[in-house]
Amino acid sequence: MQAIKMKDDVYWVGVRDPELRIFDLVMTTDYGTSYNAYLVKGKEKTALIEVCEDKFFDEYVDKIKPLVNIAEIDYLIMNHTEPDHSEAVARLLDLVPNLAVFASQTALQFLKEISNRNFASHEIKDGEELDLGGKTLRFINAPFLHWPDTIYTYLVEDKILFSCDSFGSHYPDERLFNDLMESDFVDSYKDYFDAIIGPFKPYVLEALDKIADLPLDMVAPGHGPVLRKDIDKYVDLYRQWSQPPAAGDSERPKIVLAYISIYGFTKMLADTLAEGVSSIGDFDIQTFSLVEDKLEDDELLDRIVAAIADADGLLLGSNTVNGDALPQVWKLLGRLSPITHGDKVAMAFGAYGWSGEAVPSIENRLRALRMKVLPGYRVNFKPSERNLEDAFNLGMDFARAVLEKKQD
Repeated sequence: MQAIKMKDDVYWVGVRDPELRIFDLVMTTDYGTSYNAYLVKGKEKTALIEVCEDKFFDEYVDKIKPLVNIAEIDYLIMNHTEPDHSEAVARLLDLVPNLAVFASQTALQFLKEISNRNFASHEIKDGEELDLGGKTLRFINAPFLHWPDTIYTYLVEDKILFSCDSFGSHYPDERLFNDLMESDFVDSYKDYFDAIIGPFKPYVLEALDKIADLPLDMVAPGHGPVLRKDIDKYVDLYRQWSQPPAAGDSERPKIVLAYISIYGFTKMLADTLAEGVSSIGDFDIQTFSLVEDKLEDDELLDRIVAAIADADGLLLGSNTVNGDALPQVWKLLGRLSPITHGDKVAMAFGAYGWSGEAVPSIENRLRALRMKVLPGYRVNFKPSERNLEDAFNLGMDFARAVLEKKQD
């Protein structure tokens, strides 16, 4: 596949990987992905925007060679330094030793560690411009979309926003431009947002405000189709998905109650905790049973993870087996992150037979997730009436803690 002309002297020089089925070991990619990179030729200077993974470097270079003498490229713009964008930088510097790398301060620090070498560099400032001769690149700070190093690059004359991972998708259509594609990729666009960009919604809104007044003929992301049709639609979707709950939506606190119960004893605690919560007020309680056959369904697991991200509190229960919580609980906990799921009120509970380590083990993980962890509750075998009374009262305490946290 050759380079693709986007506008006069502006080219896509990325690579496609349609066989990829999991990205960064955490996100499934049914269609594979693309690693987009771009070449901008001014009358006086030439700039590359992004590189690629090392294994694709030869293909990347082969796209560039017919367009320009690689040794004469002046600048490399790094919007973001995650290795899928930057791993091959060292090899590019071998070909172009005098190449000047333009990036944020954080990106330059990261890139020195990724490439294990020093190089000519320039730390960009928000709003700074680089004149290539009839092609002007304007740099826009966009931190945490989705790394702290991120910038956008705007090509003023051609009205192209090189947006890094924002507005991307794992959808490597060989036609590149969304107006040439016959199929709709909104599902992939949403999946990508949820997995990559969604944890940083306040930063999304800040970035959208920064680009709101830019005229856009194209949005050229780091992955997926280049947008040149319905650009407002795709940008507006980011704004919709990033909005905080409306005042009316936030009045009813949300609690996720997830548990696994072998003989029904932990379920008894779960049901009683829920009753205690409900006795305090009107809570939106979503209950999930983590039985193995259901949790093998990735769609269900995704739904639980998303529900926890949106919740104010988490009640998580497990039996103790062989001195630990059950694997289904760890599978769920392994999908949570401090950035997306931290700052919730949380409590662990469960029944046990021999030793009861599940509850303290879960509590340790909840603390690592930066949640506000209330003292857990564990019962030896079947809960007694006294145990259930305690669980009811703990449910009430949990509800009060959620309300107090929500009012902060």
